[in-house]
Amino acid sequence: MTRTNRILVAEDNPVNQKVIIGMLKRLGFSADIANNGAEVIKALGQDGYELIFMDCQMPILDGYGATKVIRASESEHIPIVALTANAMPGDEEKCLAAGMDDYIAKPLSIITIQKTLDKYLCKES
Repeated sequence: MTRTNRILVAEDNPVNQKVIIGMLKRLGFSADIANNGAEVIKALGQDGYELIFMDCQMPILDGYGATKVIRASESEHIPIVALTANAMPGDEEKCLAAGMDDYIAKPLSIITIQKTLDKYLCKES
């Protein structure tokens, strides 16, 4: 059964897109894809999302910039979870300083994705 929560995945790498979409599908969720931060901003103008998984390094507008634009203009807080291969000291703080709510280092695990969905969507069992 697919849940009706609106999730947006901002990721420019096709392999990473397949990985996270596959994990979400296994957990009973579906999501839309944005290939860069500009597409995220456009998608938010068309549909209401309850959670955004945001890659930090994308072309055109990166995840940090997209998050700052979202935070400056949002009327209702949307949880934004950083997805990044950057796992060096200070990277998590950089994501949080940009306005993201949480941080997940790649490679992704389905357990971490499940915990994140539970935390931000408060989904029932």
